[in-house]
Amino acid sequence: MEVRATTKFVRMSPQKLREIVDAIKHLSPQEALTVLRQTNKKGAFFIGKTIQTALSNAKNNLQLKEEALRFKQIEISEGPVFKRFQPVSRGRAHGIIKRTSHIHIVLEDKSGTKS
Repeated sequence: MEVRATTKFVRMSPQKLREIVDAIKHLSPQEALTVLRQTNKKGAFFIGKTIQTALSNAKNNLQLKEEALRFKQIEISEGPVFKRFQPVSRGRAHGIIKRTSHIHIVLEDKSGTKS
């Protein structure tokens, strides 16, 4: 059984979020939350909240045990970009791209049991 959670329009670049995901994708969701709480990066907060949402969905909606859940997929996709500019000398402007991301997490139940 699969459980999904999504967080959209996170104001961080996908590259920065993927770096964090690479460190936790092989862990169980509970271990990943422990690691993310100790990680000193802004993106760890958003990924941790999304994992917590997926665990809550599994527990409350499908009555699955949290210990039996594993990551099936963690995907960081690109969201829309905000285009801004920075004024510079001689009346010119340099473009600035503010990237956003979408976080998609899929958990699966390995044991097949309900609590």
